[in-house]
Amino acid sequence: MIPYCQYVKNHPEDEYNRIYHDTEYGFPLEEDALLFERLILEINQAGLSWITILKKKDNFRRAYHAFDIDRVAGYDQLERERLLADAGIIRNRLKINAAIENAKQIQSLRMEYGSFKGWLDAHTFLSKLDWVNLFKQIFTFTGGEIVGEFLMSTGYLPGAHDPDCPVFQQTAALKPAWIRSKHDQRVHI
Repeated sequence: MIPYCQYVKNHPEDEYNRIYHDTEYGFPLEEDALLFERLILEINQAGLSWITILKKKDNFRRAYHAFDIDRVAGYDQLERERLLADAGIIRNRLKINAAIENAKQIQSLRMEYGSFKGWLDAHTFLSKLDWVNLFKQIFTFTGGEIVGEFLMSTGYLPGAHDPDCPVFQQTAALKPAWIRSKHDQRVHI
């Protein structure tokens, strides 16, 4: 598989991936709604190409009420049916149910950690394998690829950009969690 940075460099005509790569991928996110959005987009990408998700991103935001966690957690059967009928998103019952159930899980995490981000920050030192195991215990429809991409795309795991990619320096300057955890581990050793 071609690294994402190389793919974007070799396909300048692919505006969707170029913009995502240059402005979002690997950049740390602060807001819970944006973190939840990224998780749901990664879940919906399973079995599909990322370009499909990028082209539908605005439709997802509309359909899931801007990824308002409390609102999505409260979706009832009518909302599930509405989403299943929405041709602008991925109409997969398992993925729709995962969005709703995962919103409920985030509500629970917020009671202990204050926010979804607070929960993620509390586990910054985990390895990818430990992250995957933790996500599988708490969330629905979160396998290794989904969890890995979610964490890389939000700055919790390294690897979003090649070190020689110009965006690497931009994301590193923002001190994403993977850089902070690496620094903190050196300090504590």
